Amino acid sequence: MKKVAFVCVHNSCRSQMAEAWAKNLGKDILEVYSAGTENYPEVKPRAVQVMEESGIDMSEHYPKLLTDIPEEIDILITMGCGVVCPYVPCSHQEDWGLEDPSGGPIERFRKTRDIIKNKVEDLIDKVKKGEL
Repeated sequence: MKKVAFVCVHNSCRSQMAEAWAKNLGKDILEVYSAGTENYPEVKPRAVQVMEESGIDMSEHYPKLLTDIPEEIDILITMGCGVVCPYVPCSHQEDWGLEDPSGGPIERFRKTRDIIKNKVEDLIDKVKKGEL
């Protein structure tokens, strides 16, 4: 099992969707976490809504901080929010460069959800092939 963490500033939208997709699609090969670099009160309701449309329940998700995840992980994915993470030991790190849909129409959340699903599927494929 590879430990993967999805990180952005508030852990309230993109990183939460990535965590949910990865737990759903990669449960046989990934140990999945998400976290933010700053406190935030809740996961964005529209993020929960669009994931529910895809059959994934995020109603129990809540924002977490980097201190809430393991100190060492295998794969660190930042979401494209200019996050400068404190040093997190990992063997692979990449930034997905995703635009934050927060404050936008529901359609932006759906588009972000679908992009994240594709990226998570690619990540899982690379792990299965031993590329990561």
